[in-house]
Amino acid sequence: MESIISKETMLELYRVMVRIRAFENEAIELAKANITRAAVHTYNGEEAIAVGVCAHLSNKDYITSTHRGHGHCIAKGADLRRMFAELMGRETGYCKGKGGSMHIADLATGNLGANGIVGGGIPMAMGAGLGQQIGHEPHLTVSFFGDGASNEGSFHEALNMASIWNLPVVFICENNKFGISTSTEKSMNIERISDRAKAYGIKGLTVDGNDLVEVYQTFAEIKEEVLAGKGPVLLEMDTYRMSGHYFGDSENYRNREDVEKWKEKDPILRCEQRLIKVHGVSEDELKAIQKEEETLVLAASEQAKQDPEPAVEDIMNDLYDPTFEKIEWKVFSKG
Repeated sequence: MESIISKETMLELYRVMVRIRAFENEAIELAKANITRAAVHTYNGEEAIAVGVCAHLSNKDYITSTHRGHGHCIAKGADLRRMFAELMGRETGYCKGKGGSMHIADLATGNLGANGIVGGGIPMAMGAGLGQQIGHEPHLTVSFFGDGASNEGSFHEALNMASIWNLPVVFICENNKFGISTSTEKSMNIERISDRAKAYGIKGLTVDGNDLVEVYQTFAEIKEEVLAGKGPVLLEMDTYRMSGHYFGDSENYRNREDVEKWKEKDPILRCEQRLIKVHGVSEDELKAIQKEEETLVLAASEQAKQDPEPAVEDIMNDLYDPTFEKIEWKVFSKG
């Protein structure tokens, strides 16, 4: 796809992709040192999807994420220090250190949250889209999920309801070829997940998820169509995770030749090649950006390490809405 993106925009998108990669690499180092409090699922190799999509979203556009959600959070504008604090179980984290890597939400930026339940965010996105429609809001909701989630009932139920009600939702399947250790070849009898859109009478497309320009330009067109009232869309992003399902994964289910072949399609590498060839950016300029982002990420990590852990007496807080009990009592007392 021929690039119509300006040099300035390409450089900014590249910067965010590098930031995500640096964050994930640091998260791996923290996991190695047993500083993280829960499983860490990295987004390495899929950065172009989150960045290319979220570049078109405002804080009033919603997203729902997955257990592999760091990239979505960062692309949507999350604070790095608070993210690291959550990974480390610090009280300054997005969930006050009680949720960990798979439960980062940031309502201020329109991020309705990562989700440890496979396919858990899909119906949430459908509901958010319904709210936007009822409120006549000129915004949309994007649901990120993996290929494994497309086999869950929540996927089919949400697409069906979104189709019936013509909701402003874009369902984005990040097809990285494996649901944990099960390949898509063994888990489904179709070539393209986007073909499932036909069953619900909505538009379905498959995009090269490792090509930043293709992701960016395709989503720009889809957003315009959805906001024009043409209904929800299922976008399949063809990609591959460069690391295992989680830190510590033996990866004995993957062919090493395939892994190396996909590393050559690294979205950051491809973006660098385009910046050099199309926009005349020098390698020194790219290295400077990498250095700046790595410094930014490491500083955030070090700051989070100094933050306190949650107090023991705080363990029961945030479990329930403090007004819930009173509301329920009023309802039942009338009976």
